Order: sequence, then structure tokens, then C-alpha cells
Amino acid sequence: MARISPPKTVAARAGRALALLASTVLSLFAVDPAAAQTRVGEKAPDFSAEAALAGESIRFSLRDSLAKGPVVLFFYPQSFTSVCTEEAHLFAEAMDEFSQAGASVIGISSDGIETQRKFSSMACRDKFPVAADPQLKVIKAYDVGFGFAGAILPYADRVSFVIAPDGRILSRVKASDAAPHVDKSLAAVKAWRASVRN
Repeated sequence: MARISPPKTVAARAGRALALLASTVLSLFAVDPAAAQTRVGEKAPDFSAEAALAGESIRFSLRDSLAKGPVVLFFYPQSFTSVCTEEAHLFAEAMDEFSQAGASVIGISSDGIETQRKFSSMACRDKFPVAADPQLKVIKAYDVGFGFAGAILPYADRVSFVIAPDGRILSRVKASDAAPHVDKSLAAVKAWRASVRN
């Protein structure tokens, strides 16, 4: 005669199966433990990515951009959402000041290149490029994935960096509002410019 499992045992097995499934799904987005520690004073991970500027596709190279001056690199969750659009507008409005200080700006999200082409014109107002990182390669390299408990969702958190021409990180800002990223990045760029002039 076959034994019938008590309801507790069936529930326990179902719970273990569900936990295994959840663990498998979360591991798809797990942060690489070898990801760079992107703290102030450390070297920024080098990268090259497909990007868009003024509605056109370009190839962005961090190394090439740093050869011309500091780079403001800002990660944001998703193009065309309210705070991300506000952040792009604020960076666009401040581009003359960034340029006068010798800095360039690039935004990165997990959106695809088609979306970034539109965002580069409509939100960035043709002033600076935005890169597409749907595979989360750059997001993981900078350890800025949006998530919890060692796992990330397929989005970047709102984090900005100022990177000096020698590749060192001068500034790192994590804030949910848009304005601090522009204000603090501009202050860091101006402080760097003043230090090299002295």
C-alpha cells in the first residue's frame, strides 16, 4: 500500500522547489564578485559601448574620451522615465559649463540602442551621448546594478562618477534625485581643473 505524504511534507517539498527556482532566477542577475570596486581614488573600469548622440549611433570609448579630459559618467535606470528624463535635461543645460572645464558627459542605462537614439535627441537635446548596456556589462563592471541581497534587476541604479584623465575616480554620487548628480559632478570637474592649473 502506497504511503500518502502528510500535507506538511508536500508543502515543504513545494517550498524547497520554489526556493530553488527563485535562486536560479536571481543568479541570472547576480553581481560578478570580480566586479571592480568603484570607489573614489581607484581606477575606473575601461569600456567601449554602442551609444547614440543626436539620434545617431556612435561607438563610445572611455579611453579615447579620457585622452581629451575628464569624463562624467552617469548611470540611470531607464530612458524616458520621469527622473531619468529630468536628469538628462539638467545635464544638457549644464553642458556648456562641463565643456568649459574640459569635461565630457555620457549617460548609460540598460535600454537598447533604438531607445537611446530617441533619448539622445529628445531628453539629452543632442548635447551628449547615451550608451546602451542591455547585457549589463558596464553596469556590472561599475557595480551599480539596482537590486538587493547580492542580486540585481536588469537596471542600473542612479549613480554618477567623475573620472580623471589618468583613469582615477574623482567623485562618486549615489542619489535618487537628479540634481545632485549634475551639481556634484560639475563641482568635482571644476575642482580638478583648478588643481591642474596650480
